[in-house]
Amino acid sequence: MVTSRWTTAPDQAASSRRRGAVLERAILDAALEQLSTVGWNGLTMEGVAAGAQTGKAAVYRRWPSKEDLVADALQAGLPLLQDAPDLGSVREDLLGLCRWVREAMFSRPGFALRAVIHECDTFQAERFHGVIFEGVVEPTVRLLREVINRGIQRGEVRPDAANGYVFDAIPAMMMYRSKMSASEWTERDLEEMIDQFMVPLLRPGHV
Repeated sequence: MVTSRWTTAPDQAASSRRRGAVLERAILDAALEQLSTVGWNGLTMEGVAAGAQTGKAAVYRRWPSKEDLVADALQAGLPLLQDAPDLGSVREDLLGLCRWVREAMFSRPGFALRAVIHECDTFQAERFHGVIFEGVVEPTVRLLREVINRGIQRGEVRPDAANGYVFDAIPAMMMYRSKMSASEWTERDLEEMIDQFMVPLLRPGHV
């Protein structure tokens, strides 16, 4: 939403009263909205300020650069999953986890994150490496470890499958195909990845 010179006095008063965390949340939300609609290249600090119904100075006081603002907006907005799915089998647990990753990738913050990944140059992308790793990759790997270790305890998964290469497989594949092939990861896509790749890879006796 963009303000104009016709903004009413009550609207201006309400905007001017916002301080601290409330104003920061509005600015971060406006940044995510811009990223998900106009992308990284179209995002401006002025546009974010207008969307948050505040002044440009209020944005620059908190975030001296577009990169700083976007990094914080992504970090604050990405959905969280605290516990790995426990649905009775490693196949169903992996599918549940992949559905969460898909939800994260296709949420508003996820669309914003992909806009950053697709549009930033190499130097700019380095600024967001930590956000991507800490917000998407690391939580996925942590929960994959939990799912695979539980599968080992149930005898569904070979004991030596609990290693970094296996833990990296799902996030690497989903990120790669999302970026390089614009894959939307339908339910069928997820099931095929689990059934044709992950389950055979994890099965006891796999060589």
